[in-house]
Amino acid sequence: MKSVVNLLAAAMLLFAAGAAGAQELQYKIDRVMGKADAPITIVEYASTTCPHCAVFHHETLPKLKAEWIDTGRAKLIYRDFPTGPKALSVGASMIAHCAGPERYFPLLGLIMDKQSQWAGNSNPLGELKKLAKLAGMGEDKVDACLKDQDLANAIEARAMEGYKKLGVESTPSILINGKLVPGGGVSYDTLNKALQAVAK
Repeated sequence: MKSVVNLLAAAMLLFAAGAAGAQELQYKIDRVMGKADAPITIVEYASTTCPHCAVFHHETLPKLKAEWIDTGRAKLIYRDFPTGPKALSVGASMIAHCAGPERYFPLLGLIMDKQSQWAGNSNPLGELKKLAKLAGMGEDKVDACLKDQDLANAIEARAMEGYKKLGVESTPSILINGKLVPGGGVSYDTLNKALQAVAK
């Protein structure tokens, strides 16, 4: 009888581990802002060509970073969820990745801050190269980066899994410890309340 109980218990543990794994998807291209061992995980699915995402990065993220990330109470994982024009969205995301782990978030922030300048420009790549240069990337490196099909595929695959497994359908979408926060362009007040509920 004990052996049956033990087998059932083991099976339940394996099921629970599988469920947790589905909620906590991890990817080699993930970039983390904050302490890796922070108790709360915030995942942001966003697009470099999404105006609402640019507003989030300009208005909400600085408060979120100051109150939750820099204090060690939470970490943020940014994941690309390309929107139209898709080639431009994926390309800008790739350039941020190619800047390297240490320069990733600074360049991504610059891309978001200057979105209206490059995304609507007649030569968006030229404008993106100017931003990349500020992160120490020359034109040759940007050109080589944009030919990295493996990186492009990884970005696309990660976004598709976010859609299929986590229910991400719009940008920006925010998850806190694996659960989607209701509402598209979430305000800091909404996020703060959701984080406080989890932190209790």
